[in-house]
Amino acid sequence: MNYASKPRIAVLIPAFNEEDALPFVLATIPKQWVQQIIVCDNGSTDRTAEVARLMNATVVQAKQRGYGSACLAGMAYLKQQPLDAQPEVVVFLDADYADDPNELPKVAGPVLDGTQDLVIGSRLLGEREPGAMSLPQRFGNWLAPLLIRLFFGQRFTDLGPFRAIRWDCLQQLDMRDSDYGWTVEMQIKAALQRLRCAEVPVNYRRRVAGRSKVSGTVKGVVLAGTKILSLIFWHYFQYRLQQRLNNRNDTLIAPET
Repeated sequence: MNYASKPRIAVLIPAFNEEDALPFVLATIPKQWVQQIIVCDNGSTDRTAEVARLMNATVVQAKQRGYGSACLAGMAYLKQQPLDAQPEVVVFLDADYADDPNELPKVAGPVLDGTQDLVIGSRLLGEREPGAMSLPQRFGNWLAPLLIRLFFGQRFTDLGPFRAIRWDCLQQLDMRDSDYGWTVEMQIKAALQRLRCAEVPVNYRRRVAGRSKVSGTVKGVVLAGTKILSLIFWHYFQYRLQQRLNNRNDTLIAPET
């Protein structure tokens, strides 16, 4: 697809102590596809913010620690911009260089085309470098999408962080989770609001440096797994309760025969 000018895409990059990997991410993002690159610094104690500024990215500070908190800080920054400067599409991309930013056109393209509202970059459908995903990650990314399909009728294969969504749809989702549940909350709410959702295969490699803040520790795995499952079941019970209330109201106002 040829665009006469840069698409109105904003890339939000949650980052916590990623000074080693972040330069690779920022250097690889296809600049002709994006208007804004925003690094959402999650209280880093290294040179993450400095590196981002040196590479001409906007830095937004998240007041509260947590992946979702960083994403919400990036959204708040976008909302403060004049309407004509706000994006049409928001792309979320991690700062560890495990996803390939060169695949951004593939992830964002269906949203820009107007054929989808939300596109998830699926690591399960793409090629994975050996050791890129731990066993708990693989299990969680099997179980959570299965529950989403069973409970909400939307088929996903992954909770991958590399994703694109229409800006107006993202705002309508009323995202709230401040930590591990951010990705699954988005997918559940997209299913409940009947957004047009799709997945595209993306490649996934081992992170450049350090270890994952989630899958790299037992504590992170337990906390993330507990949060993700609790969110799925909480939204399911709320959904079923609303269905019962709607059915009850329909019965009460049904015309007499």
